[in-house]
This record gives sequence, structure tokens and C-alpha cells, in this order.
Amino acid sequence: MPIKTQRWCAPMGPEAGLRVLVCRYRPRGLPKAQETWDVWHRELAPSPELFDAFYGKGRTPITLDAYRERYVQEMRAQQALIASLAARVDRGETVTLLCSRDCILEQVCHRSLLAGLIEAARRP
Repeated sequence: MPIKTQRWCAPMGPEAGLRVLVCRYRPRGLPKAQETWDVWHRELAPSPELFDAFYGKGRTPITLDAYRERYVQEMRAQQALIASLAARVDRGETVTLLCSRDCILEQVCHRSLLAGLIEAARRP
């Protein structure tokens, strides 16, 4: 499968292809020499407002369905970047989307939603 997802701290081999960090913030205290990604696209992460709304910071958390819907809306502004990743996959490259080490529930993580958006942007 040319689009993969995993946590940035998980062991990766050369089959990971282009490793794209899609977190809003760079992992704290990690020296540059220990980075596990090739490129960081913070704009592919949920906005701080959406993140806070989902985790209920200061208010009742939004539902998972509302989170997904709002994330997809936010990513409309990133169509060019999503299309460029889809083009890489179309050329046969593997793209691995990396997220926080704290993000252990793949079905809730935006990296899974993003993988779906990249897949949808691929040429038939």
C-alpha cells in the first residue's frame, strides 16, 4: 500500500518511502539528528481550535463525526499539497504520514483521514 500511517517514534525501514510529519507542533526535546521524517507539513494537522474542540479544552468535546467533518473542511485549503502527495503515490512512491507518539488510536487520528483525502485525490 503506497500510503501508510504510523506514529513518528515507531521504527521504520526503507519501505516507509517519503516520511511526512503531519503534527501541528514539532516533538519537544527531539534533536534534529533524531528526526524520523523527511518533511514536516504542519498545515496538514488539525488547527489548534479544532484540536482543542475535539479534546474538550475549556468546553464539552465535539463528536468524532463533527471532528472529521471539520478536519475535511480545513483541508480544502490544502488541496495543492494533498494533490502533490497524491501525485507522488501515483508515480509509485510510498508516502508515510507520521503523527504524535501520543496518538495511538489510528481510527481517530487525522493521519487516517488525511490518507483518505490523498487517496481520493489520486488519478484513476
